[in-house]
Amino acid sequence: MVTLETPRLILRRWREEDVAPLAAIHADPEVMRWIRDGGVRDERQTRDGIRAWEGEWESRGFGLFAVEVRATGELAGFTGLSVPHFLPEVLPAVEVGWRLGRAHWGQGLATEAAAAAVRFGFEERGLERIVSIAQVGNDASERIMTKLGMRPVRETVNPTCDRRVRVFALRADEYEPSPRRPS
Repeated sequence: MVTLETPRLILRRWREEDVAPLAAIHADPEVMRWIRDGGVRDERQTRDGIRAWEGEWESRGFGLFAVEVRATGELAGFTGLSVPHFLPEVLPAVEVGWRLGRAHWGQGLATEAAAAAVRFGFEERGLERIVSIAQVGNDASERIMTKLGMRPVRETVNPTCDRRVRVFALRADEYEPSPRRPS
């Protein structure tokens, strides 16, 4: 079972006890503002999402990690790799994504977690290219993408919600890992 560690985080597979804290994150309209149509999700939808993410791990060898704060054991949210089926025009592709609860914003945790997921994708899974997709206006996510070394490659519309999105990408031959810090 894959577990990644960063200076402040543990990226791991999902557990039953993650459902309630992730459902609380998904119930926050400000967290969900830039996700699809901006609607919140309940506990059942969260549980179904986790089940699907775990299925992706089993079928593809990668997926979305639960992001745990090392110092407290608290679930901060998620990061990881998935196939962006919602945007067929970019397929085949693997996307790095993240979602953290508001208590964890503004601390660099999303960048730290996403950088570990990108490293995993390129170094452990041999991916040739990783994309990331953000709704136009989600400047915070675009800043993270830029910090990851990604560049914008197209702007289009998410057909599932008719919102404009920007697609950023990074190829393996452009990838420059940051030096590993001791965990």
